[in-house]
Amino acid sequence: MEPGFAERFGKEWVAAWNAHDLDRVLSHYEDDFEMSSPIIRSLMGEASGKLKGKPAVRAYWAKALKTIPSLRFELLTVLAGVNSVTLYYKGHSGLAAEVLQFSPSGKVSRAFAHYAEWQA
Repeated sequence: MEPGFAERFGKEWVAAWNAHDLDRVLSHYEDDFEMSSPIIRSLMGEASGKLKGKPAVRAYWAKALKTIPSLRFELLTVLAGVNSVTLYYKGHSGLAAEVLQFSPSGKVSRAFAHYAEWQA
């Protein structure tokens, strides 16, 4: 990962979310990326907590934005790893972290969302 990439990515990711621009958000991801989140279970009724592919995740995120129209993230810090980035931020229900794994193309191939105060 080139120096500064993680920080730039984190700022752009949060800006895209705060603009509620799903096309812009999804531009960071591979077409067949996999998303894992406890919210997928409750919001989408998917017991595994996982979705695969942009169409499935787009439907999930569109529903989330409709459910929480005031959704806004505040980026607290960005952690860089080996082909991965962790975004630590404050969301509508408290602290959250997303671990994003990158493919060789430079787009996210897998994403794992974690919440400090998540309630099913």
